[in-house]
Amino acid sequence: MTERVHEQLPDQETVQLARAGASDLERLLSNLPESDRARVKLDGQDLILPRQALVLLRDLLADMAQGDAVAIVPLHAEMTTQQAADFLNISRPYLITLLERGELRYTKVGTHRRIQFRELMAYKNKVRQQSSDAMDELVKIAQENNLGY
Repeated sequence: MTERVHEQLPDQETVQLARAGASDLERLLSNLPESDRARVKLDGQDLILPRQALVLLRDLLADMAQGDAVAIVPLHAEMTTQQAADFLNISRPYLITLLERGELRYTKVGTHRRIQFRELMAYKNKVRQQSSDAMDELVKIAQENNLGY
């Protein structure tokens, strides 16, 4: 797996630099919505970067500005069941239950299960949407019954 992890939390100076960089990049991307590439000067060298890389960099800086450590995982990367459980913030036994119920697709390498990161993202988004829908329904019921929400 080509996961890139910087395990150390950013220090205060890095957080401030990240906050400023994310803000500057956001402003530039907003001012140039049609631009599909950017010229970046780094140590006297001109680099041409695709817009997607700048959007990713902005998001990475925004996470660092919150004091978070960041990992970049390609969507096609395969994760172990423990890595997948950690990502979803659930126990490994519960993840195995999800796999056995067919809620997440996986492959087997020998006796070991592997789950593609894109599957985990799709599942996480589905659960988040179900949670949001349930909360909306609860608010609607509360409002219909004048419960002060």
